[in-house]
Amino acid sequence: MRSGCSHVRRGVATYTLGAVLSCFGAEAFAFPPYHTTDAETAGRDAIEWRLGLVEIERTDSVSERLAPLSHLNFGLGDHYEISSELEYSPDDGRLHDGALGFKWAGTQIPLSLGVETLALLPVQSDQSGSGIESQFLATLRRDLWRMHVNAGLSHDARGGEVEKGWRGSVLVELPRERMTPGFELFATEHRGENTKLQAGFGIIASFERIELRTGLHVGLNDAAPDLEASVWLSWKWQLERDR
Repeated sequence: MRSGCSHVRRGVATYTLGAVLSCFGAEAFAFPPYHTTDAETAGRDAIEWRLGLVEIERTDSVSERLAPLSHLNFGLGDHYEISSELEYSPDDGRLHDGALGFKWAGTQIPLSLGVETLALLPVQSDQSGSGIESQFLATLRRDLWRMHVNAGLSHDARGGEVEKGWRGSVLVELPRERMTPGFELFATEHRGENTKLQAGFGIIASFERIELRTGLHVGLNDAAPDLEASVWLSWKWQLERDR
């Protein structure tokens, strides 16, 4: 079963990598359904809420569900943002993950740089410690495409034993009037485990007051999940200041 999937993965890897590289030659839309985030903040006095209706991860014949998922961001000035993440596992009947932190982004055209740091919170009863994850962010804008690059490290002691790891990703988006497709390559590794490689495709559909975000990722090696799919809704509100 796994050897058969490996042939499919190599084919998908070649196709996806070619699609991404063919794109190389304004405002960013990255984050869910992608692993990559953008070097942008929510904006001064703005609230962003991204609600994950479902995320399904399948490896061999075993599936894991997460629902609901929540990413809530609040903009502090033009360059800072408070970020939060929360995930619930209906299969286990408990919270799966949680994080709280901040993002800084220096927005320039065509290149923006930023840093996002999250405190990994002990949200399960058998977790006693905490952790931290920090990554460098870059966004490059062109008329027909945008590219986002992330690279970072993590230190997680919530399970008692310290897990150290790294992650890196590249996301290319092709903005259109109401539809923004994107192609992503993502890699992550924790100490003592093999590197996980994934390729993904997503679409962000913009409506008058809401965005629909859907994505599908496939594993490119045996260490990665075979499939990962998610569906999100996104809203943004601008708070009015008293004058």
